Amino acid sequence: MGETIKLRTAGAQPTSFRTGLVAALDVGSSKTVCLIGRAEPGSLRVTGAALRESQGVKAGTVINVQDAEDSIREAVAAAENLADVRIQTVLVSVSCGAPKSISSRAAMQTDGDLISDRHINDLLMEARANIRADDHEIIQAAPVSYVVDEARGVRDPRGMFGQRIGVTMHAVAVKPLPLLNLKLAIERCHLTIGAALIAPYASGLSCLTPDEMHLGATVIDMGGGTTSFAVFMEGQLVYADIVPFGGAHVTSDLARMLSAPLSAAERLKTLYGAALGEIETSTDVVAVPQMGEDGDDYAYKVPRSMLTRIIQPRLEEILLEVSNRLRASGFDVAAGRRAVLTGGASQLAGMRELAQRVLNKQVRMGRPQTYPGLPAAGAGPDYATALGLLMAGATMAPEILNPELARSSDDSRETGFLQRLMGSIFG
Repeated sequence: MGETIKLRTAGAQPTSFRTGLVAALDVGSSKTVCLIGRAEPGSLRVTGAALRESQGVKAGTVINVQDAEDSIREAVAAAENLADVRIQTVLVSVSCGAPKSISSRAAMQTDGDLISDRHINDLLMEARANIRADDHEIIQAAPVSYVVDEARGVRDPRGMFGQRIGVTMHAVAVKPLPLLNLKLAIERCHLTIGAALIAPYASGLSCLTPDEMHLGATVIDMGGGTTSFAVFMEGQLVYADIVPFGGAHVTSDLARMLSAPLSAAERLKTLYGAALGEIETSTDVVAVPQMGEDGDDYAYKVPRSMLTRIIQPRLEEILLEVSNRLRASGFDVAAGRRAVLTGGASQLAGMRELAQRVLNKQVRMGRPQTYPGLPAAGAGPDYATALGLLMAGATMAPEILNPELARSSDDSRETGFLQRLMGSIFG
C-alpha cells in the first residue's frame, strides 16, 4: 500500500479541492465495501480496503438496522486497521428509496453584460429552487449544460457576452424513509455522512471512459439485490434508476427449482452457471446438494445446461425491465447505443451477449480504474461503486457532493461555492 496513481476524471482535467483522508462506504444487498484513501493534488494514495458480507439489507433497503450496523462496523474496522487511521466522515452510495431523476431549468437576462460568477450563481440558485421533488429527498444535483442566447451546449459561460443565459440542472431524489434507515445504520457506527450519491453514478465515474461520458453511454451495475443504471451525456449524469432485482434472485431461483440450499445454489451459479443457452453446450453433469440432506449420496445430479435454463429467464427479465425504463425515460436512443456492464452479477459467462440481445446496444464489460494497494479483487466489478465514491471524494468540492451545503450557504459563501462548482465540473 501507499502507492500513488493519477485519477481518471470524466471530461475534465484532474482537480482536487480536498486533501487528506477520503473514505467511501458502499452498503449493498450482498456485500459492504469500505475504502480509505488519502487525497493529494491530482492523485490519490490508497491506504485501506475491506469487503464484508452484508446482513440486514434486502434489495438495497435496510430491513434490520442492527444487522446492517454490524456489517458496516466490520467493514469499516477492517479498512481502518489496514490504513492505521480512524475515519469520521464517509461518502455513501444509495441504492434504495425508488430514486427518480428530476430536471429543472432556469433563465435570466444579462442585458449584454459580461457573464460573471454572480450571474451564474443566481441562475443556479433559481434552477435549484425550481426542482420539484414532491415526497422525495434530493441527494445530488448539478448543472448539465448552459445556453447563452442562441448558443446551446455551453460548458462554461463565464467570460462570455450575452443577452440571456439559461441552465438545465439534473437532480436525483429518493424516498426519505429508506434513506433515513440507511443513515441510521451508518450513524450508529459513529460515522458522519459527508455525501450520498446514487450508486450507478458512482459506478459510472469509475468504469466509463471520458469519451463514453461525453458521447453518451449507459452504465448498468448488476448487484446482489438490485440492478441500477445511469445514463451519461456530455460528461454529466442525465438519468438514473434502480430495478429491485439482482444476482440474489437468480440464486433464489436455482435454490427453489433444484431444492438446493442457498449457499449451494450460489456456488453452482458461480462455478457452472451461464447467462445464455448458446454459450453452455456442455453435456457435463453437476451434483446438486439437497436441502436437509447430508452427504453426496443424496445429491441430485442434473445436466449443466439445466442451470442455464433456470438462470437465463431471470436475467432476461431484469434486462428487459432496464430496457423498458430507459425507453420510457426518453434516453434509450438519445444516449446512443453504448452500454457498460459492471457489478458482481455481471460476471456470468454469456452476460455480455445476452445484454446485447435484450438491450439492442453495443455492450462491453466494465472494470473500474485499478488502484495500487488494493487487493486483487479490488480491480473487479464488485468494487466499482466504492471506487467511484472514492474518486468523487478526492476530486469534487463538498458543496457538489452534498446539495444541503449549497442550500444552507449564505451570500458571503455563495460566490466561493460557485467558483468551486464551476472548477469541479469544467476543470
